[in-house]
Amino acid sequence: MKGHCVICTDMENPLHAVKLDRLDRRLLAVLQERGRITNLELAQAVGLSAAQCNRRHHRLEEEGVIEGYETRLNAAAVGLNVMAFVQIGMERGHMRDLKRFRQTLTEMPEILECHSVTGDVDYILKVIARDLAALSAFLTERLALLPGVNSVRSSVCLDELKRHAALPLAAHP
Repeated sequence: MKGHCVICTDMENPLHAVKLDRLDRRLLAVLQERGRITNLELAQAVGLSAAQCNRRHHRLEEEGVIEGYETRLNAAAVGLNVMAFVQIGMERGHMRDLKRFRQTLTEMPEILECHSVTGDVDYILKVIARDLAALSAFLTERLALLPGVNSVRSSVCLDELKRHAALPLAAHP
């Protein structure tokens, strides 16, 4: 199993942009692609001594630029064969229960991602399930029954064309 570095910002508590130099960006780019790389290999890849590389790496963790580490799994290999994007519309009268609703969503393991969005719906979720029957049960017996949910629309993913968790660091000086 291959690990990767996760770098992200919490939209409710956005970080102030951390000043990153060319070496920081190179270090982060390498970590995003090769999260299990040793410090020595990382240092060689970015052109630093092992000690300098280690200091930068720890600083980036402490400053919240590097949020954590995880291992990517093949969903089909573990029996999760259906992915869907789900749009949720909320009843306006239930907005006072928003905190509890959001907490409930974060506790549902089927939900891989949850985004509060602008437009005709309030949330877009990325959901994974064993099969269509399991997805249907999740949508109708759990998600649609949450207090305040007005509408649930889903689109089943037919084919995943790109899945890349690495941020495009070179695009942002």
